[in-house]
Amino acid sequence: MSIKYAMLDPPGFFIKEELDARGWQQRDLGFVLGMSEQQLSRILSGRQAITPDLARQLGDAFDVPADFFANLQKQYDLSRAKDPDPAIRTRASLQSRFPVREMVRRGWIEEADPALLELQVARFFEVESLEEAPRYGMAAKRAHYNEDPPGQVVWLFRVRQLARQLKAKAYSESKLRSLLPQLRPLMIDPEAVKEVPNLLLECGVRLVIVEWLPGTKIDGVCTWLDDENPVIGLSTLHDRLDNFWFVLRHEIEHVLQGDGKEHAIFDQLGGEGDATSGGTPEQEERANEAAADFCVPRDRMRSFYDRKYPYISERDVVSFASIMEVHPAIIVGQLQNMMKRHNYLRKYQVSIRKHLLETALSDGFGQVAHANL
Repeated sequence: MSIKYAMLDPPGFFIKEELDARGWQQRDLGFVLGMSEQQLSRILSGRQAITPDLARQLGDAFDVPADFFANLQKQYDLSRAKDPDPAIRTRASLQSRFPVREMVRRGWIEEADPALLELQVARFFEVESLEEAPRYGMAAKRAHYNEDPPGQVVWLFRVRQLARQLKAKAYSESKLRSLLPQLRPLMIDPEAVKEVPNLLLECGVRLVIVEWLPGTKIDGVCTWLDDENPVIGLSTLHDRLDNFWFVLRHEIEHVLQGDGKEHAIFDQLGGEGDATSGGTPEQEERANEAAADFCVPRDRMRSFYDRKYPYISERDVVSFASIMEVHPAIIVGQLQNMMKRHNYLRKYQVSIRKHLLETALSDGFGQVAHANL
């Protein structure tokens, strides 16, 4: 709520009252201050502002704190200031709740007058008014995101908006489970990730890639448009082959288990494909185990590690990757975590984002995807 400043008299009005109270004339004050009547007249009429120096002089002249005169000038100046643009308060209110500036920069909403800006933000969150944001009703349920960071929630809604643009077959849990053996051979070639989006659509799962927002560290999310339409959102925050497959399989397990229907499940799994998860919820433990076994069966990985550690050569890694029929980056990612050496054989880590963006519906990375609000 804006503070209203009533039009006030200039500070000179109060100085005149003080002169009257003391029985002084203007020339008396001019004598005390050591200035001409002409100079003093400009101050008393409000044509010349009371500077900090003058406030201290008047304070000595009338034996009152200098702040009294400084505050008179401050209040007078505020009373004469122009009313600020209402858009400032609206933008400030919105920015305090959501990363609106970043949303505008990313092209998710347009910069506009206050009313239209508020309307766009409400539509972005699929609610009637901002009083309901950032709450969202999934099917007949109500899910509240007030406990999640605003940037994370905004990212989620962008994922959901784009997912609605995709046409997918009816979701089939059995088809998705049958797809897993078909996905694993793709792990040997980084470019093969481009096949994943369409393979998932055949099972009724929408895969969307949305660049992360500044200050957020999201790897993926499992959410549902309704009880029959699952969505996997990935950020590719860590543009690495091992991270992609670990996060993807993690989210697929959430979908298979029906996780995330009442409240989207955000995952921050780190950049190293770490399969350990002490103290995490059961559904996360389950998804982590499934992802780890999918990439490299844990018993095989542990056996290799115990036999070779601490002298694990590059040749050992390449040979084991060949046996497991995966790209060496998958093995390297696991070893980096097990050894806590994230620079180990880093040369084998390869980028996948450029290949994935060729076929996946994506937003960010210099491009803005169309989405109806």
